Amino acid sequence: MKPTVIEELKYQTGFGNEFATEAIKGALPIGQNSPQKPAYGLYAEQFSGTSFTTPRLLNKRTWTYRIRPSVLHLPFRQTNFEFFKSSPFNEVPTTPNQLRWDPLPMPQEKVDFIEGIKTIAGNGDLFMQAGIAIHIYACNKDMTDRFFYNADGEMLVVAERNRVRFLTELGILEIKSGEIAVLPRGLKFRVELPDGEARGYICENYGAYFRLPELGPIGANGLANPRDFETPVAWFEDREGKFELIAKFGGNFWACEIDHSPLDVVAWHGNYAPYKYDLRRFNTIGSISFDHPDPSIFTVLTSPSHEQGVANVDFVIFPDRWLVAEHTFRPPWYHRNVMSEYMGLCYGVYDAKEHGFVPGGGSLHNCMSAHGPDVEAFEKATNSDLKPQKLEGTMAFMFESRYVIRPTKFAMETTALQKDYYKCWQGLRKNFKT
Repeated sequence: MKPTVIEELKYQTGFGNEFATEAIKGALPIGQNSPQKPAYGLYAEQFSGTSFTTPRLLNKRTWTYRIRPSVLHLPFRQTNFEFFKSSPFNEVPTTPNQLRWDPLPMPQEKVDFIEGIKTIAGNGDLFMQAGIAIHIYACNKDMTDRFFYNADGEMLVVAERNRVRFLTELGILEIKSGEIAVLPRGLKFRVELPDGEARGYICENYGAYFRLPELGPIGANGLANPRDFETPVAWFEDREGKFELIAKFGGNFWACEIDHSPLDVVAWHGNYAPYKYDLRRFNTIGSISFDHPDPSIFTVLTSPSHEQGVANVDFVIFPDRWLVAEHTFRPPWYHRNVMSEYMGLCYGVYDAKEHGFVPGGGSLHNCMSAHGPDVEAFEKATNSDLKPQKLEGTMAFMFESRYVIRPTKFAMETTALQKDYYKCWQGLRKNFKT
């Protein structure tokens, strides 16, 4: 099968909006959700991301009008993907050492998006719907007759290398380096690679769904603007044949045969839908007097926990921005943190680690493990002339969680793990004088 021909990708804007969209005029019912006989012989089916009684402000659900209902498939059988892991993350003891990885190589054999996922670390308990898993995807084959959905959590995908096109039940999203896509829990999709191969990062969020952080004293504007988020319009496949549907459920993988494409939603309305966001549109806010602000000022999306002010996971970015603080050590200060931090890099150079931390790579600094700028970054920041400086051509990010992030056996044994990462701090001198 050839890749899907798309003349123009169309999106609706706004974060969490109540959208209404139809691929065929008249397919969307007016005035009710489940008519006795929907137009065109479609089936009405609700897709719920929260409990029915979740407060209206937080309630997530979408009504779909599809060619066949989702129950139409053969029984699932258990299958396996060797490096795609789930909680509990207890394969190996969790070290307090600072960890850093080189980029994982592109696969030599042909693998699609799901086959190309390798789990680096995670925490929590997916059965209790708390915690996250962190993955790297590296793939070079389109998903054509295979579809996937994740019942364990939503998937925040950060593109690092080349474009990724998600063909979903609710429309088509395409992202490139420096952009993200969020695929809700349970959404069916397949993936095409317009550039032939792609690589990037995934945060699989077991907990409360991602939302925009509150702005507090910042006021009504700043950080990620709701209107810059994009949700696809209705699009559908009316395709019959012998297909495979993969489900991730309870940490295991299940496959079943299905005789039609499940991407057959002709119309839908609601607020539980995939979306994309260009991280370059983020409105950075920082110090204009002195001191480096807490990294929470760069939060794009947050998944809150039951403890107020403490996130199941925050998605934080470090994009292009001006540095103007006076009398200040401008890079991130040395610190130990109750939160655990996994960092990745889409492109460019991260100002606190100018060498060794490269696009496609990652680092993990766990709860109370000390970290901060390497020797070179410290010397540069300590002795530079503090004129206004603009960081350009950079996009680093962080998955920050209240739970200890536990590396997998694969992550601790791969040759991409930098055994000498600790050496980047060993040249820090004693400068104490009396």
